[in-house]
Amino acid sequence: MTKTDLAAFGLADQWHGFWHGPIGDWILTRGLRIGLLLIGGMLGARFISWLAGRISRRIDNGFQESDALVRSESAKHRQAVASVISYLAIALLAVMVTVQVTDVLDVPVSSLVAPAAVLGAALGFGAQRVVQDLLSGFFIITEKQYGFGDLVQLTLGSSNDAMGTVVDVTLRVTKLRTQDGEMYTIPNGQIMKTLNLSKDWARAVVDIPVPSSADLNVVNEVLHEVCETAAEDPSLKDLLLDPPQLMGVESIELNTVNLRMVARTLPGKQFEVGRRLRLQVIAALTRAGILTSADGRPVVHSADAAPRGEALVHPATVGGAEQQTQGPVQR
Repeated sequence: MTKTDLAAFGLADQWHGFWHGPIGDWILTRGLRIGLLLIGGMLGARFISWLAGRISRRIDNGFQESDALVRSESAKHRQAVASVISYLAIALLAVMVTVQVTDVLDVPVSSLVAPAAVLGAALGFGAQRVVQDLLSGFFIITEKQYGFGDLVQLTLGSSNDAMGTVVDVTLRVTKLRTQDGEMYTIPNGQIMKTLNLSKDWARAVVDIPVPSSADLNVVNEVLHEVCETAAEDPSLKDLLLDPPQLMGVESIELNTVNLRMVARTLPGKQFEVGRRLRLQVIAALTRAGILTSADGRPVVHSADAAPRGEALVHPATVGGAEQQTQGPVQR
């Protein structure tokens, strides 16, 4: 027998002795079970995430393939609930794996009571904000305050507001996408007030200023005609729930009289409807002979004596004015 054979036999004896020793026996029994539990837990978490994503995509595809212009309230709520359930399922799976691992290691549960009490006290003092976020998120979901795709304005303090479209809702945070493409990640516990701009239905409000010396009878006739034709407009009839209505004089100022037109629209479509109504109002007033004078003050003539000229420039068409009066512009 050569030295090589002797070395090989020695290595085989050491390998055999290792796997039949205490370390090898622990690896083959408890270590293997712990490894399988951890791998199974990770695979289970990946499957839950995949399933939640599949459900969300199915809901989203159902909306995109339908003829609906906006998501229904039930669809938005189901998508939010799917995200929350996946979060809770993964947390529950992690707890179950942890309990199984402690059982394999023969760790007595009674010995964990004291550390658990200390950990609970530490969490009670140091993680109050997390608990507050989770509780707030639970009530947001169960009360259906808002869901995926809603346009909301969240008040975070006395002077801090966040407005955007909801792209994700979990028990801890709400994510908003602004009209500029920015992403807000807001802990639910910091939300003091919720303003949902796309709940069930919305209302477009169009304020129309005219000079106090204007012939309001002519203006009312023109605006009533706009209300009647807007309901038949192909670009508006699918967005409107009711024909627009002229509410009349809203306010009287020193040199102007403000008239208001309102229209009930699909959720989140009030800004688009408001912009299109303003275009129709300007066109109708121009045809009726309502001009803008050289000094910038609007002048309203009667339909018989009115000359043709420039259209009345509505203050809401000026950059930034619509956000102050009607809310953010949705692009």
